[in-house]
Amino acid sequence: MENDPQMIEECSWTIEGVELAGLVSGPEQAPVIIALHGWLDNAESFSVLRQFLPGYRFIALDLPGHGLSGHRSPFGGYQIWDDLPQLSQLLDRLGREDYILLGHSRGAMIAALLAAARPERVSHLVTLDGMVPLAVEDAIFVSQLQAFMKDRARLSNKKTRVFASVAEFVERRSRSGEPPHVAELLASRALRQTSDGFEWRGDPLLSGASAVKLNLGQIETMLAALKMPVLNIWATPAERMKTFWEAARKLAAEKVPNLTTLDIPGHHHWHMEEAPARAMAGAIREFLSRKTP
Repeated sequence: MENDPQMIEECSWTIEGVELAGLVSGPEQAPVIIALHGWLDNAESFSVLRQFLPGYRFIALDLPGHGLSGHRSPFGGYQIWDDLPQLSQLLDRLGREDYILLGHSRGAMIAALLAAARPERVSHLVTLDGMVPLAVEDAIFVSQLQAFMKDRARLSNKKTRVFASVAEFVERRSRSGEPPHVAELLASRALRQTSDGFEWRGDPLLSGASAVKLNLGQIETMLAALKMPVLNIWATPAERMKTFWEAARKLAAEKVPNLTTLDIPGHHHWHMEEAPARAMAGAIREFLSRKTP
């Protein structure tokens, strides 16, 4: 692998009272990739992929409520747009003119929203097995709000889960069909060891229903606003995800002005395996090297 793991450093910023933690590697003056992980993952989600992108300043964040980053206040939320103010201020604070946004799954949705909202700060957008949420009908607005309020009441005072061992955490995540090595890589930032065992660091509110979801018109408007070059890299969809996968691909193909789409076979967390990560890193390097019209 091309990078020395010793060159990876912890980083953190406090923005609007929320601590953003993460991992930074690569030459200080190189183009900056800001990497946003998926739901219930953390910055270690990119520990394999970043090794094949040595020519970039790679900043993999723990999004709020995940990993070593802080939790939102009891009155805060974790809808995909809630991270945008802190991420936008981070882009300004880092002092570069523009950035490459890289997102996986939920992180891809957040990256796309951020790119649409701050296009002057984003030179390229790369999304891994995600792009937009599944569009919902306006008719579910009230039922969605009811689900949010029910979950909020249920989760507000819920204690974080404690695992007897790292192996129990790995087994728990593997029940969804996720390969064990995924949880093993994430464990160092997902868990803290206590006298009672291994406590999950995440905010329990992450598991609650969203208050509202985007409808088709809102999603189409957001995609059309992505004027920068966009690269979608898709894994092999699980059967339960095919409806979402096909809808997201179709919308991106129809609405994103400057889109490149690529399929690399593998499961949803395939960017955490060496062979597919090497392939996608090559595709990302080629994509970023193209001259913008």
